[in-house]
Amino acid sequence: MTKQFEFSPEIVKEVNYQRYNHLVPLVQRRMDAIRFKAHGMLHKEIAEIIGITENTLRDYFELYEQGGLEKLKEIHYFQPESELKEHIVSLEAHFREHPPTTIKQAQHEVEVITGVKRSETQVREFLKKNLISVAEK
Repeated sequence: MTKQFEFSPEIVKEVNYQRYNHLVPLVQRRMDAIRFKAHGMLHKEIAEIIGITENTLRDYFELYEQGGLEKLKEIHYFQPESELKEHIVSLEAHFREHPPTTIKQAQHEVEVITGVKRSETQVREFLKKNLISVAEK
């Protein structure tokens, strides 16, 4: 069954603003869906114009039903946590006391201290992200 919504002039105005001004393209697309729904378009037409499936469109409408426009603006990106995160305090203390001279050395020390094996690139990024400098020659 097609969901029915009432869209006040204020909601329509906010949707029109967000569809061009929100920084996240996904949110802009969600706002377009609401705008077309407010104009009474069929779900099949809306999905085709926006370039999404009807199931995705229904997901957008469920989000709107749950929390209005604010819920449509929520973005939940998956960001995996590094296994090294739980060791940051001990690694930071160790590297501040014993600064590595090369990434290769840092990589070895990370593995010895934590038991977690990472590539040189991953260790370099971890150290950089946590503001630990390496005095490479």
